[in-house]
Amino acid sequence: MNIPYKALFISEQPNGEFQRTILERNTADLPAGSLLVRVKYSSLNYKDALSINGHKGITRNFPHQPGIDAVGEVIECHENRFQPGDKVIVCGYDLGMNTAGGLGQYIRVPSEWAVPLPNQLTMEEAMIYGTAGFTAAIALWQMERNLQHPDNGPIMVTGATGGVGSLAVAILSQAGYEVIASTGKQATATEFLKSLGANQIVGREAVNLDTDKLLLRSQWAGAIDTVGGNTLHTLLKACQPYGNVAACGLVQSPKLDLSVYPFIINGVNLLGVATAENPIEHKKMIWKKLAGEWAIPQLHAIKRVITLEQVSETVDQMMAGQSFGRVVVEL
Repeated sequence: MNIPYKALFISEQPNGEFQRTILERNTADLPAGSLLVRVKYSSLNYKDALSINGHKGITRNFPHQPGIDAVGEVIECHENRFQPGDKVIVCGYDLGMNTAGGLGQYIRVPSEWAVPLPNQLTMEEAMIYGTAGFTAAIALWQMERNLQHPDNGPIMVTGATGGVGSLAVAILSQAGYEVIASTGKQATATEFLKSLGANQIVGREAVNLDTDKLLLRSQWAGAIDTVGGNTLHTLLKACQPYGNVAACGLVQSPKLDLSVYPFIINGVNLLGVATAENPIEHKKMIWKKLAGEWAIPQLHAIKRVITLEQVSETVDQMMAGQSFGRVVVEL
């Protein structure tokens, strides 16, 4: 099937720079796969910004069609999992990394990468959540598997104005938790974070302490961290005994210099959150939660819808720390 379509295309230039172009492609150019999807919406994540800027740790081979999230309608499926017209979500696996991604009007992927769109969600709402919401939900799910409970005390969320952070605040609040939100944008984001359900807003310095102390006074029952580095170290040192700290970001640093004291003295649990290769049954379960018990009433308040032509400018804003909430791309 040969169908012309529009896509964002990233190409590496002889001088080592990466050029962003919106051009017309053809579905014949897409990689092999059993499922062809007409993409209706995508979203922008930090990983997308890295890929678009040529980060070889995310995308090895260029030219490339980025976009780690996609939702749309099935055009054809060579297996029995889906029928033409079915609405599906594709997030994670290799989508948008080294496989042509959702910032194009068509994708072709293995059918096992897709999950049915829950009846309670619109396609736009699925992309307001996207990988960011899925990551936040997986983090909470892992914490609760490890006996985290609202009665234990407040949960700290770092990078709270970002995609994962803002959705973590809202999902935690919806699940009945007291939420402390950390941000470097207190002056401009306080009302936004309160509207999502944050009970307290603190500056990023409150969770990025420069101290040689191996343990700190307990200040939270657990945390969802999108920052990494010394911030993650601080979260562990100040977590109450047997609390859970879920790590799902590296904006500050991918390195972690810490002692074992939080683990062997306080029994704190450090949980890694990796969403790309989650088993498909886990993905279905998490999307069901996001459409049901963890559904965010104020979901549309955190979105900004842009066109494909606006992606480049928005990515630059994201890399400069000037973006908050969720960016949905309409295709």
